[in-house]
Amino acid sequence: MFGYKTIEYQQSQGVNTLEKFAVLSDIHSNIYALEAVVADAKSRGATTLINLGDILYGPIAPRATYDCLQTLDVITISGNQDRQIYEATQDEIDANPTMQFILDDLGDAPLAWMKQLPFDKQITTDIYACHGTPEDDLVYLLEDTRSGKPELKPDQEIIRLLNGITAPVILCGHTHLPRCVELSTHQLVINPGSIGLQAYTDDEPHLHSMQNYTAKASYAILEEATTAGQWQVSFHRIPYDVQSAVRAARKRGRKDWEHFLLTGRKL
Repeated sequence: MFGYKTIEYQQSQGVNTLEKFAVLSDIHSNIYALEAVVADAKSRGATTLINLGDILYGPIAPRATYDCLQTLDVITISGNQDRQIYEATQDEIDANPTMQFILDDLGDAPLAWMKQLPFDKQITTDIYACHGTPEDDLVYLLEDTRSGKPELKPDQEIIRLLNGITAPVILCGHTHLPRCVELSTHQLVINPGSIGLQAYTDDEPHLHSMQNYTAKASYAILEEATTAGQWQVSFHRIPYDVQSAVRAARKRGRKDWEHFLLTGRKL
């Protein structure tokens, strides 16, 4: 109806749904993508917004992104790069012009807001949310990247990283890759992908790249069904004003972000 590509994973069919959660992650200061995703989620009848962190770090529009979120009723947890903004040392700021721009653009109120965000959260009895893993916001829960590209970790390794979390639905972000994984414990682990940045390269803990091969923003809708323990998950790819995001990155001298935003591919 809206011309958006939808990939669906369904545990239940032919049942009426109750609450509908829009799961957002890794906005990375991309106000243009955020506004498009929120509008789409509302059009699909989402009743609750969940934000899994990495919100304001990026060369696009940190303050505008923060201001937009303050107008919404969103359940929000912290990501590693939220923490890294308010923990940045002067040496780190001096070595990173993007960080200096972010701090200049944000001002005090967004920093105070980020500092009070929880590391993780039990959203409902059935839904638990973290950014990376329940123990570490820098560790990927689902992906092994030692080969330089993402490969799904073994079932038992994911369960080990959950560290005793037994919620039927686990929400995580951090990798920017949309996934829905059903474990041998019958738990669902859902990563909604990234709203704001569809590719990146990182050298920690080793050199690797993440790629989605599209510029479109990503988020997920999680629907609770009337039958206990049943869930429906759909992933949505949303077009937005990519060129405005690219112009902002270009203004900050971030040619890498220009490429990532336009192509969803590594350099």
